[in-house]
Amino acid sequence: MIIATTPAEATAQVSAWKKEGLSVGLVPTMGYLHEGHLSLITRAVAENDRVVVSVFVNPTQFGPNEDFESYPRDFAADSALCESAGVHLVFHPQPEDMYFADASTTITAAGVSEQLCGKSRPIHFGGVCTVVNKLMNISQATRAYFGQKDAQQLAVIRRMVRDLNMNVEVVGCPIIREADGLAKSSRNTYLSAEERQAALCLSRAVREGQRLMEEGQRDASAILGAMRALIEAEPLARIDYVDMVTWDSIQPCERAEGPVLVAMAVYIGKTRLIDNFIFPKP
Repeated sequence: MIIATTPAEATAQVSAWKKEGLSVGLVPTMGYLHEGHLSLITRAVAENDRVVVSVFVNPTQFGPNEDFESYPRDFAADSALCESAGVHLVFHPQPEDMYFADASTTITAAGVSEQLCGKSRPIHFGGVCTVVNKLMNISQATRAYFGQKDAQQLAVIRRMVRDLNMNVEVVGCPIIREADGLAKSSRNTYLSAEERQAALCLSRAVREGQRLMEEGQRDASAILGAMRALIEAEPLARIDYVDMVTWDSIQPCERAEGPVLVAMAVYIGKTRLIDNFIFPKP
């Protein structure tokens, strides 16, 4: 397995593979890899001749007072997991390798990025679009893999790729959960034992929303009200949002007349966690 630390190193290696006619799968990550990331890597290895995993905590998608400095990092463990999973190249740059000091170009996806997390994290998706575009260019990816846990991110990336006629297939992969239902997340490591138990209110709310919709309920206010009630019953939980939007244009809707995304962001103590489901299930 190759470890590249600059865009030039990564691109040189990938260019050699492309000259051989090999397909390249890209799994963009911010590191501290867990079973959710591993599911993306495993699929990428199965579907491509070569696989690139980026491990880069991207500063441009963090707002003021967010957790960029404290975001968990363990590159040695990430490298070991990647090697054991069959990854061919790990791209591990530093911010100064990725961003020119006088950089003046960014990418935004208006509309699709303005609801849900975009309301409370207004710069987030601009940072995501810009870095993912750069990673796709550096890796010359045939396919790029993203988890549904970050469903709005998946929709934003698909829109960017469509609008810019980028020659890469965006592959969405299912949410991976702990045995008790909590969605896998690097930020779960921030939780105390009491907070970890409290965080189960998110997956309970997801199951309740799914149950109501499977039984025929289509009114957003009824579905979201039942979900909010479950979360609000947990003393350590504070809701950022619980909303229903169209999938994958991410626009508010009052009824589930077509495919919809029901998504939430909830603070458990100081830790912001997200969860969601898509109905009907894709």
